[in-house]
Amino acid sequence: MDVDDFPAPNVDVETADPKALKRRIDAGEDVTLLDTRMASDYEEWRIDGESVTSINVPYYEFLDDDIDEDVLDRIPSDREVTVLCAKGGASEYVAGALAERGYDVEHLEDGMNGWASIYETVEVTDYDGAGTLLQYQRPSSGCLGYLLYDDGEAAVIDPLRAFTDRYLADADDLGVDLKYAFDTHIHADHISGVRDLDDAGVEGVIPDAAVDRGVTYAADLTTAEDGDTFAVGDGTIEAVYTPGHTTGMTSYLVDDGLLATGDGLFVESVARPDLEDGDEGAPDAARMLYESLQERVLALPEDTLVGGAHFSDAAEPAADGTYTAPIGDLVAEMDALTMDEDAFVDLILADMPPRPANYEAIIATNLGQQAVDDDEAFTLELGPNNCAASQDSLAGD
Repeated sequence: MDVDDFPAPNVDVETADPKALKRRIDAGEDVTLLDTRMASDYEEWRIDGESVTSINVPYYEFLDDDIDEDVLDRIPSDREVTVLCAKGGASEYVAGALAERGYDVEHLEDGMNGWASIYETVEVTDYDGAGTLLQYQRPSSGCLGYLLYDDGEAAVIDPLRAFTDRYLADADDLGVDLKYAFDTHIHADHISGVRDLDDAGVEGVIPDAAVDRGVTYAADLTTAEDGDTFAVGDGTIEAVYTPGHTTGMTSYLVDDGLLATGDGLFVESVARPDLEDGDEGAPDAARMLYESLQERVLALPEDTLVGGAHFSDAAEPAADGTYTAPIGDLVAEMDALTMDEDAFVDLILADMPPRPANYEAIIATNLGQQAVDDDEAFTLELGPNNCAASQDSLAGD
């Protein structure tokens, strides 16, 4: 049944705002979710949290007038239940059916699409460079981006196409000119917003080392080589070539205070090396990653903050709420950063997680080799990012 085919419920059903639900979860409130998507979708991607009780019963179990008692017994009747689905149609129908039977229910507005539309900003208070640095956080997929602003100018690193208007609006609200939009690499988990921002008058910047991978629009943007610097107010953003996750992977050192590492290094893991050249090219890419980490990243002062382009459920936020950490802390906590090259390569190749959903189509889109409209772009990137190596064996005790 298509989402548009669900009839309106016979009773009024309260609607839960995704942002309000996120605030409740962040505050540690007990939340009970009834996820009515198919089991395969649920297992791949769902809303979790320490205070979240999540129940999966597919919507088709509620289509008959006589709902099976075994199904109803799985749904708590002593608390409020938030029903959700992919887009909001099925959950409203199911919530109505339960409300008619006396359950205390509401349904999540726009379903998991609404959850994926949440995009938060948190200031990186431990950053000690010029200006102010914000971290963008997309909890649905763990995508992170950065906005530096100082003296009337701003730059965004790893912007998402779905939030192009948001960056422009934020700059306007801050009273600054959004001068640059940087990509660290050709992303495999989300559609980049650099080209859309460039079309809006922002100078788009991509790594020069990524061009040979097949970028079709390089002549229209600025390309950054290792060591190139870009002024943002009194601050400086420097390109630092750090291949491994991809051959073009380039980090950006934000005024010597934070290294935006893209998908090279995260606060809980290191990059996976197989998304560009597959399993066959992964060993060479892993060795390249090891050299980048040891010679370029860990060579920086140990109090330099690291901020990746993603975080996973295994990541612990810093005291300021951002997913950042000093290099020295990561070296002390992550075994992968202190072992020799052969051991490092063996470790990250041993237990690779599933590849990101639709990653081949997303890469082709980010290379400019195929075009998708905004709705399709949003749909392509739904789900977990999976751009890191498995966290199970990377961290120390």
